[in-house]
Amino acid sequence: MSKNFELLQKLGKEQDLFGSVDGKQREVFAEPIPPIAVRSSEAATQPGLEEINGLAQQIFLTSGADTPRIVVFASTERGSGCSWVCTHLGEVLASRVAGSVCLVDANLRDPSLHQYFGCDNDNGMSEALLRLDPIRTFARPLPTPNLWLISAGSRADEAQAHLSSDRMRLRLTELRKEFDYVLIDSAAMSVCNDTIGLGCMCDGVVMVLKANASRRETARHAIQDLQSGKAKVLGAVLNQRTYPIPDSIYKNL
Repeated sequence: MSKNFELLQKLGKEQDLFGSVDGKQREVFAEPIPPIAVRSSEAATQPGLEEINGLAQQIFLTSGADTPRIVVFASTERGSGCSWVCTHLGEVLASRVAGSVCLVDANLRDPSLHQYFGCDNDNGMSEALLRLDPIRTFARPLPTPNLWLISAGSRADEAQAHLSSDRMRLRLTELRKEFDYVLIDSAAMSVCNDTIGLGCMCDGVVMVLKANASRRETARHAIQDLQSGKAKVLGAVLNQRTYPIPDSIYKNL
């Protein structure tokens, strides 16, 4: 994996990430990734996926007691490519592990994960928050082996208030028991505070920012808000272009 695409870990010094070092502005490096569509068990070996592979390795496949299993992916504003990163990372992870991977669309305000896979948006997370059926009832298998999807569902308006409630906490407990890894796509933090509530109930949050567009101050404040809400910030990924298919994924060094 390129040294220019490494997930920032232990973001206790977020002022260094979005500020400067020794009085000098940090550079932003880029590596091109051709437009790709991952739809098979060979996803991890397709050309152009080196960076996504590396990201999967850094977040989920490192050894240690603190290795996260349930991670929220969020952005500071819409159009940062958060759903793209979450979806393709889930596909690559499922191709590399023997265990099960579940993608969860918790962006009830602007759902999109079902569109990536050509699925309907019925009987998803919003229904799971309003009903008592087992969480597996709402998960559908995808063509990639080991990969499952829980879409946002069709009752978003009714379920929105429950995203940060004990109902969601119980559903996350179920997800942890049923799946080895869970990747959650959350709404942009400029739209609502869902990510803060979700983040403190999960193992961590990865911020997805848009290179040359996401403002440093906005990103810094978002990280501070997450940390104030007791959410663990695992790192930040910068996308060169807008959702759905960026040419590159950036990392701020």
